[in-house]
Amino acid sequence: MAGTIVEQLAAFTFDTRYADIPSETVEETKRILLDSIGCAFAATDTPKGRIGMEIAGMIGGAGEATILGADARASVFGAAFANGELINALDFDSILPPGHVSPYVIPGALALAEVGRAPGRELVVAIAVAHEISNRIGKAMDYLRDMREGRMATPTVYGYSSTIFGAAAAAMRVKGLDAGRMAHGLGIAGCIAPINSHMAWVRHTPSTTIKYTVAGVLAQSALTAAAMGELGHRGDLAVLNDAEYGFPAMIGTKRWECGRITEELGRSWGFARESSLKPYPHCRVLHSVFDAMIELLETNHILAAEIERIEAWGEAFVDLPIWQNERIEDVVDAQFSLKHGIALAAQRVKPGKAWQDPKLVFSPEVIGMMGKVHHHPHPEYLSRLAADPASRPARVKICARGKVFVAERLYPKGSPSPDATSRMTNDEVIAKFLHNAEGVLASHAAEAAVEAVLTLEKAPDVGRVMALFGPSVGLRKAS
Repeated sequence: MAGTIVEQLAAFTFDTRYADIPSETVEETKRILLDSIGCAFAATDTPKGRIGMEIAGMIGGAGEATILGADARASVFGAAFANGELINALDFDSILPPGHVSPYVIPGALALAEVGRAPGRELVVAIAVAHEISNRIGKAMDYLRDMREGRMATPTVYGYSSTIFGAAAAAMRVKGLDAGRMAHGLGIAGCIAPINSHMAWVRHTPSTTIKYTVAGVLAQSALTAAAMGELGHRGDLAVLNDAEYGFPAMIGTKRWECGRITEELGRSWGFARESSLKPYPHCRVLHSVFDAMIELLETNHILAAEIERIEAWGEAFVDLPIWQNERIEDVVDAQFSLKHGIALAAQRVKPGKAWQDPKLVFSPEVIGMMGKVHHHPHPEYLSRLAADPASRPARVKICARGKVFVAERLYPKGSPSPDATSRMTNDEVIAKFLHNAEGVLASHAAEAAVEAVLTLEKAPDVGRVMALFGPSVGLRKAS
């Protein structure tokens, strides 16, 4: 491919056909979509989810697009806002460098595909392209787990603003724009991306409940960039080439390895190899700890009331206020607090939306357990991470009944790794979706939804698929 980076990404977006995408990448794309829809269903009763839906109504416009799990419809812009917020509300959604990607790149494409009656395989292509672009740009930039001279080198500016390129590409692919207009849309996207506010969020307590980068705002920004490119605005085609004044400087990244973005573009697909699905609705930093904890609790039939002390050794870069916070005022605080997360997991409640039910989050049992929890950096964290970026070593020691129970993990469940058992199987992804859909879709409707998403490439009309997630099939509707 020739031209600037933006022009190469546009050509990739325009030229990719369903048959060009490796089968394992297609499979992971559909798994991510199913998982994201399920996460949205589970969040319809959360404050963040409800606020997202209310704002969608304020945006106005024709009610032509589905709000996932809600007895309401909205404009394309409104539905994209609401669905982005819903997907990320529980922090249960998939992970891909630079961090969260799906709640930013799926909502706009999903709404446009529904309204435009696009064939299912076009939506698969759009979502796959969006994740591939986002992953490539994410790998070119600073990363939260960066190391320098054997020590953590956490960036001072960080966030997920770069996903706007993948989100805009997906929207323009669904709309069927030519490569030239796509390039200008991407050039515009780079100039209107939200700021990278992630590091302010992790360092200030009480932290903002909007979290790192507002999914709804970025999804709308991507739709705006796509529409402006379509209508003839000229974008900055050099915005990704210029490290001194372009997008890298705008978002504050210190590293800009732009060759990662275009190397083997269109010939090699990498995001499926790094995609992680979450078995727990909590920040990913504790998932290896949860795996080890739950093994001990279940295998030894340990009740929360029997626990005297929990010692956990895990991720070493989390000595920042958002993770060390012990003052839980909102369910979003609970999604990131190390002590609270471990105390909650000790209650042996099935992972899902119940983990963020205020009755559990603020219960005396969980709050009281926090005083028994002690989290430390794993002594081998840095050496393990340097040798294998997929590793997340964890060790848990539970003192109960006058005994000591110990378990360890190297790779968290849900992530690709040298250990094949760490990847969530399709059956596990489906089980998570069905659990998230409880109370929102009737069981037969939820099973039909699973089948529709996992065979999406066969659907002639995404609008018909989205009807499975709308007002006509639910047991209970959020509004």
